Amino acid sequence: MKSQPAGRLMIRAAMAAPYLERGEEYDLAVRWKERQDQDALHQITAAHMRLVISMAGKFRHFGLSMSDMIQEGHVGLLEAAARFEPEREVRFSTYATWWIRASIQDYILRNWSIVRGGTSSTQKALFFNLRRLRARLSQGSETLANSDIYREIASALNVSVQDVALMDSRLSGPDSSLNAPLSDDESGGSDRQDFLVSNDPLPDEMVSSVIDDERRVIWLADALDVLSERELRIIRERRLQDDGETLEALGSKLGISKERVRQIETRALEKLRAALLAKNPDEAAYVS
Repeated sequence: MKSQPAGRLMIRAAMAAPYLERGEEYDLAVRWKERQDQDALHQITAAHMRLVISMAGKFRHFGLSMSDMIQEGHVGLLEAAARFEPEREVRFSTYATWWIRASIQDYILRNWSIVRGGTSSTQKALFFNLRRLRARLSQGSETLANSDIYREIASALNVSVQDVALMDSRLSGPDSSLNAPLSDDESGGSDRQDFLVSNDPLPDEMVSSVIDDERRVIWLADALDVLSERELRIIRERRLQDDGETLEALGSKLGISKERVRQIETRALEKLRAALLAKNPDEAAYVS
């Protein structure tokens, strides 16, 4: 309730601010750029707040607070003032329009939905133009099906038909909580999240997998006892580390050729396989 009077005061002050003549605007911009004159900055931004308000009004149909969008537009206005180059002889309003619009649009994309969307330039264009293009196409002399409308919009904005359909579904309704009940029954019922499909393994499968992995680790530790000291070192450094040593590097450490390392490794693997199968003949599928 308190934000509305404050918002009206801000709008009233913006409308009362004097317009700047081209020469006056140039002088103020030079003072701000060269001397960081805060009074010059204030005069420039105050004179262009009506532009911010006008721009924010164009996005009011997104259902967000008008005062918040004006504040975001003011941030864009300040960014434009920081980057403006008066020597280019372009009116400040022309330059600032892009920054104001970009700031407001970024605010809308961050706050319109809890689901982040419109991260690419084409997706942003789709988000902000879909409703306008759909309304225009729907007003034609002949009624178009959704699929035809989607194709027309996709062609106009250079996006896929699937992207148009997905964005249209997002814009057609508000966010829904996964904890929201599916019915109005106060006695307790199912939530939306109860019907989500998970591709993760079931709890009993996960526990079984952990137990099997632990058992195989024990089997491997027992089987390693059949290896000689050099065979064990080669297997550990070649097979049991995340970044296994190369044959050449390991051969250099042991003072032998890389071909000799390969031969010892092959023999050690055969001994390991034989030891594992001797103790666990039913696990042949896991011993390669």
